[in-house]
Amino acid sequence: MEKHVLGLELPTDPRWVNIASKNIEEILIDHAYCEQKAASSCISLIVTYPEKKQLVEELTLVVAEEWSHFERVLEQLIKRGYHLGFPRKDEYVDQLQKIIRKGGSRDQQLIEKLLLNALIEARSCERFRLLWKGIPDEELSKFYYELMVAEAGHYKNFLSLAKIYMDANLVEKRWREILLEESIIIKSLEVRSDRIH
Repeated sequence: MEKHVLGLELPTDPRWVNIASKNIEEILIDHAYCEQKAASSCISLIVTYPEKKQLVEELTLVVAEEWSHFERVLEQLIKRGYHLGFPRKDEYVDQLQKIIRKGGSRDQQLIEKLLLNALIEARSCERFRLLWKGIPDEELSKFYYELMVAEAGHYKNFLSLAKIYMDANLVEKRWREILLEESIIIKSLEVRSDRIH
């Protein structure tokens, strides 16, 4: 799952996986909350747009899968003698929220939210790929391979849904703009060993 397949403009700093693999407890805790937030975000979209039949059906499946990922990450924590701990501030997502356009029609707001979710899934997928390839723990390596494949599917789901509810060319144009802005955010953020993003 190369970066260009995901559309990301800037790859993760290669130092990230080396320092992250030395800080597995913190990475797993942060990852658990990422899965919880992903499920919550899909629930919020379902509740906000209940009239969008395809969105409701597809995201209901994503909610179930994200929550099962949360349970699986929790299992990995417990197996290693760790516990969940408290959620952390997600600087990456906080910065992304600032590039999302406010206002506009109900459908325009939906597209912004779907593209934001697609982007977070794409970046998570890229990070999971790095963990799969670079982490010395064989069990966790296999675990992150499985999650990488799932996240790639979710990323495509969000983009496909956006193109159902708005002209595909407009969605592509906005997607490219968001990807460019995300690369600037990635460049500006400190390389953290205790965060998925």
